[in-house]
Amino acid sequence: MIVVSDTTPLISLMKIGKLDLVANLFGEIQVPEAVYYELVSNTKFPAESKMIRESPFIKKVSVADIKAVELLRRSTGLDMGESEAIILSDQNSSDVLLMDEAKGRQVAKLMGINLMGTIGMLLVAYKEKYLSREEILKCIDILKNSGRHISNQLYEDLLRKING
Repeated sequence: MIVVSDTTPLISLMKIGKLDLVANLFGEIQVPEAVYYELVSNTKFPAESKMIRESPFIKKVSVADIKAVELLRRSTGLDMGESEAIILSDQNSSDVLLMDEAKGRQVAKLMGINLMGTIGMLLVAYKEKYLSREEILKCIDILKNSGRHISNQLYEDLLRKING
């Protein structure tokens, strides 16, 4: 399975102390260079930076078609990480792209790329019995309290799915 990730899902998983879910669910994920550098370059978060650098399941990958990245970035207004993640996902015919930002998801969807966000990963982790209902609710509270936007619709859909 080929899985590519943008920055935000990995940051969200680190915030809730569940970065290991990536390895449990997917084995290995690819991150383009721009995403990798976003994750490891912020000096305000040395522990998180170290976690990414030392994660054996996160593989930094170069995007072959830099012109495509630049064209996508300029034509959509997406940032470099999102643009590289979408192009890498397309380039490698990934099975799934991990992305939370609405605009990036919309562009990726138009390109026919299969998407999953942080909430989707939590739901799969629940179905695979890596997380309990209570753990998911605690994770959502942490994410909301740390400033992550989770729409009411998405939250209610998740509750319906984990409440049986």
